[in-house]
Amino acid sequence: MPEQTRSSPPAADHGAEQRQPEVELVADDELDGTDSGFSVPLTNSLTSLRSSILAYQEENGRTYHAMSAGKYLFPNDDAEVERLDMQHHIVKMTLDYRLCLCPKNDGAKRVLDLGTGTGIWCIDYADAHPGAEVIGVDLSPVQPDLVPPNCSFEVDDLEKEWTWSKRFDLITSRMMNGSFADPAAIVEKVYNQLEPGGYFEVHDMAASVGCDDDTLPEDSDLVTFTRVLREAMEAAGRPMTAAEKWKSWMEEAGFESVVETTYKWPTNSWPRDRKYKTLGRWTLINMGQILEPAVLAPLTRVLGWTREEALVLAAKANTVLKDTKVHAYWPIHVIYGRKPLKKSD
Repeated sequence: MPEQTRSSPPAADHGAEQRQPEVELVADDELDGTDSGFSVPLTNSLTSLRSSILAYQEENGRTYHAMSAGKYLFPNDDAEVERLDMQHHIVKMTLDYRLCLCPKNDGAKRVLDLGTGTGIWCIDYADAHPGAEVIGVDLSPVQPDLVPPNCSFEVDDLEKEWTWSKRFDLITSRMMNGSFADPAAIVEKVYNQLEPGGYFEVHDMAASVGCDDDTLPEDSDLVTFTRVLREAMEAAGRPMTAAEKWKSWMEEAGFESVVETTYKWPTNSWPRDRKYKTLGRWTLINMGQILEPAVLAPLTRVLGWTREEALVLAAKANTVLKDTKVHAYWPIHVIYGRKPLKKSD
């Protein structure tokens, strides 16, 4: 699949689809076979915003959102808050420390971030662009209280009616694969909520693992993990197929100049290239922390697995993640498009 992480992002206003030249990842043959990532402590969690919806659901030793309980199958506890902030750092590294690839990276007037999580992207954007009004929305109030004056957060269900009276010139969504029952309907809402000329940008991870040199066999425990997770999410009505479909949904909704770039997150430090090796080390920690919570709720609630069975599946997959002889990667899709300019709307 096409991919690029080293060169500058594509320019905005080109009518034809643009794709970046593929970058070949070369394995580092001096590794001893097992990767433990970075040996660094991670910071503690962020504080919550609203006490009225803090009655989180507790299950299998993790906590889950209270608003529209059961819709989002991944946890919102301190460990997950910490991981989300780390993942934000990894995405920024991938994009050469840009917050987005569309022209609005240079500034927007009014910004909406869908499924904002800890709110760290909103805070970074608001700090970088003091003149922009930045709003983040999530089912869980896990964002900090101390934020830039031009940044605010709302706790809401994005699958319900949107009630913002003003339009935005930038709407973003990051790592939301499996979050929506009907992602195409969300794209329609985004289109209607954007002002003419406004941009929608999505960052998402495919729920599958790639490998270009046959070091990851089809019967690998990691491949089994992704297959079972996709089956569970499909059965739950939250299919994890959005990453590969955002581009077509955006074009069908009416967006123009839609650009998709696919990156690779190595599963560990196996690449020889220094940047990808660093990305791999961070990705190993990030994915190592999400494997268990990713399958706990879907497998126990939907497929009828026991907690112990789900944990064993995750542990086996994690063993493969650490193996530097396996040259695998997670596909990361970045897509943006523009709502057409109109004389009247």
